[in-house]
Amino acid sequence: MHLRPRTTRTLALAALAVAAPLTVGGTLPAAADAVRPAAAPVRQAAVGTAPSPATTATATPEIPDSPAGRQLRWFLDATTRAPLPADELGQHVNAGFLKEVTVDGFNQFLKGMSGIRLDELTRTDPDFLIGTVTVGGRKSDVRLTVDASGKIDGLLVAPSVPPAPTGWAELDARLRKTAPRTGFLAAEIDRRGRCETVHGVDADTARPLGSIFKLYVLGAVADRIHAGRLSWETKLTVTPGVKIPAEDGLGTRPDGSTVTVHEAAKLMISISDNTAADLLLKTVGRKAVEKKVRQWSGHAERNLPFLTTRELFLLKGVDYPRHARAYLARGTQGRRAYLRDVVAGLPLSKIKVWERPREIDTIEWFGSPRDVCRAYAGLLTRSDARLNEVLSANDAGIGLDPAAWPTVWYKGGSEAGVLDMAFLGRTAKGRTYVVTTLASDTRAPLDEGSVGPEIISLSRGGFGLVE
Repeated sequence: MHLRPRTTRTLALAALAVAAPLTVGGTLPAAADAVRPAAAPVRQAAVGTAPSPATTATATPEIPDSPAGRQLRWFLDATTRAPLPADELGQHVNAGFLKEVTVDGFNQFLKGMSGIRLDELTRTDPDFLIGTVTVGGRKSDVRLTVDASGKIDGLLVAPSVPPAPTGWAELDARLRKTAPRTGFLAAEIDRRGRCETVHGVDADTARPLGSIFKLYVLGAVADRIHAGRLSWETKLTVTPGVKIPAEDGLGTRPDGSTVTVHEAAKLMISISDNTAADLLLKTVGRKAVEKKVRQWSGHAERNLPFLTTRELFLLKGVDYPRHARAYLARGTQGRRAYLRDVVAGLPLSKIKVWERPREIDTIEWFGSPRDVCRAYAGLLTRSDARLNEVLSANDAGIGLDPAAWPTVWYKGGSEAGVLDMAFLGRTAKGRTYVVTTLASDTRAPLDEGSVGPEIISLSRGGFGLVE
């Protein structure tokens, strides 16, 4: 969830991905969401940058008249016209790739690329291009590949990621510099589903999770499917009560439209769709999600009652701090009543933008790096092909060797003052590791354009050091 207005948007398909800002009659507040930066494998796409001073204009490099070159020209033009209809995307994007990233996700990516400028092409094979671009005043790498029919089957725009640390001491030193408060865990999930620490830094300290909370929602959904009370193909209805206005995802769908559980889950994880999260939470019920929190978290009480994204936005954004203080002054049962009797009646249109950290230690979702590992371990017990597809839809551009790490899951979270990233990787030999970094600052927003790539680098280094 990311309500903070930004000059450049991100696609939650790989590299740096931040979920869509909430907009209600204009720009809106900063609140939790998924973020992920990095130079990534070409099979995924994403972008995310923070604004920086404008650079001096240079001549546009010549784009070759090749299959990849023609698609690059289309892509650059498409960023000026997004959102595009599905049929146009289908003419230029490989069907399998488009299904993987979704039409909504690809359009989110295109919109995030508004104002992109091609600076240089460093490799120009007929089916593969590598170069650099400027987006929002920041230099990024671009990679594009096409399939045998000349359609895009891989696209990446992402800030450069620093070299990965080569030892735990270096990782710890760099971690301390990313934010005033940090937690880290690299752990192996053993055959009994336990998280065995390989290396940790404050691994049991609870911190704000941002949209990593969506793992608990997904866990409750997976339980319901496992019990035969729901299926991946069950159709759900998008209603005004769960709809969070957005630039993409289910927030753009008409009231009364339907979506399958699988599509909603994939949108919730891949682009951190807030409407999808609230729709799924409503479907399984708050108590079912709280049950997963009690099973997987050592800090369950801090997550009761378990907030919807709508509730968090209203508590922090409407007549602040009146509702926030009234809510926090109550015990758990009193808070449940306040959500039901007061917050439920507040209109999203009354939310006012906030730009600095607000109540990130009191009104949020909370957990430690070890809690996140337990959540991934729990999801592994329910894993099937559809669940794996949901969780591997976006690898945040971590760039692990697919031959060595054929399975990579990712979920991140961000809010003003919060930036978290959590990865699961399974080796070709069948060993499973989780690497989680939680970073926060109660005084000032974190610069996602620099902190994000650094966390990706630390995460990549963590996977390199566990083996």
